[in-house]
Amino acid sequence: MKKISNYLVAGACVVALAFSAGALAKVYATTNETTQLGQPVDLTYASDKALPAVVHIKYVKNSTTKTVDVQSNPFDDFFGDPFGFFGNPGGNGGTQKRQVRTPKMEATGSGVIISSDGYIVTNNHVVDGADELTVTLEDNREFNARIIGTDPTTDLALIKIDGKNLPTLPIGDSDKIKVGEWVIAVGNPFGFNNTVTAGIVSAKARTLGQNGVESFIQTDAAINKGNSGGALVNTKGELIGINAMLFSETGSYSGYGFAIPTSIMNKVVADLKEYGTVQRAYLGIKGQDVLKYLDSQKVDGKEAPDLGTNAGVYVAEVEDNSAGADAGLKTGDVITGIDGKDVTKMAELQEIINSKRPGDKATITWMRNKKTMSKTVTMKNNQGNTKVVKKAGLDVLGANVAPVSDKLKTQLGISYGLQVQDVKDGAFKDGGINDGYIILNANDQPMRTIEDLQNVVKEASMSKNPVLFITGVWPSGKTDYKAIKVGQD
Repeated sequence: MKKISNYLVAGACVVALAFSAGALAKVYATTNETTQLGQPVDLTYASDKALPAVVHIKYVKNSTTKTVDVQSNPFDDFFGDPFGFFGNPGGNGGTQKRQVRTPKMEATGSGVIISSDGYIVTNNHVVDGADELTVTLEDNREFNARIIGTDPTTDLALIKIDGKNLPTLPIGDSDKIKVGEWVIAVGNPFGFNNTVTAGIVSAKARTLGQNGVESFIQTDAAINKGNSGGALVNTKGELIGINAMLFSETGSYSGYGFAIPTSIMNKVVADLKEYGTVQRAYLGIKGQDVLKYLDSQKVDGKEAPDLGTNAGVYVAEVEDNSAGADAGLKTGDVITGIDGKDVTKMAELQEIINSKRPGDKATITWMRNKKTMSKTVTMKNNQGNTKVVKKAGLDVLGANVAPVSDKLKTQLGISYGLQVQDVKDGAFKDGGINDGYIILNANDQPMRTIEDLQNVVKEASMSKNPVLFITGVWPSGKTDYKAIKVGQD
């Protein structure tokens, strides 16, 4: 019996040990699973993937000499020529011409290589106006870069270097990221190359009250000057955003940075590659977050209406001949979804619409009088159609222009202007502008240089009303006004 008892005790110990081992294994497995779900703070894998693909961008704008009109100083005029013997040969109506030399400007930023043949995404403000762009890789190789296209609305730009088998960063789905998820920001802040900072996703679809499309990823990973255009990367080593700006009262990092999500970036990059400009769809409504609208009513002392929901976009105005008008949206409606995705605020609406092109279908869901309504419509561009919109160059005018001669300036009493030459078929001929006509102003902008005209033509061609309203003068002295269409029919 004693032996049997010993065997039973030994067997019980074995069972207990086996049970304990199983329990420990289960606890370990659970802990390990929790660690994986909660994401480890070891971000070395993500850093190893990102660093080779994030580049340093040097921006150079060369010094130039410009002739500008400045207001005459009456004291200088008096002491320099008190009796007016010499007149005012450089002036015209109290102004004088002076040559001003602008200083050479240099700045730095970051970019992300997205293809092995050298396409790089960065911010528009990193490359805007550059005469020279130099890209330096992590291995110190240098390349000259050219601009493929820019989009000030989203503050994105696509540039290109000539290379092969370049390191790239895979593009992740920014829609799948979650608040609290670990991320790293990779860039070149303050001239320190190849810098990694870590943090979490603090918020999604954040707006800052700026112009343009806004649906930022907010992060507490440090983003500073020079980080612009760099990568926001998840723990899988995937690009989920392009670092754009910091929010600070001092100008230095103080807690939060903002990145443009890849859901917006992908569409912009594809359009810049194919068309040179973004084919942007418009819903054609003006509005605001429902909660902001309700709060504004209370502030104005009005009784806030019962809209049937506190989440969505309140429609304040619907433009004629827009996708919103085609859907049947009216003032007072609340947009709550698109294509089955919930819309709780304007930033989310902008992000979804900005992923579409004119001609794409979209199913709009909204509430009216507490009833849910839905309709599928075709998205349009801001000119009210589905055609491809391209930035027009000066070739659309069908003529050459040159700064007006000093002789004509004196003869006509003008201080600037662009004279039209060699008119052929094109917008000028269609609008009644012939050789000799001098353009003084176009769309309320003075035309001092050919670049001035080029800029106003591009801007007008992309606008809702693609027309140049021109004020000019003929060599005879006759003032004449013209309206020139530079967009599509």
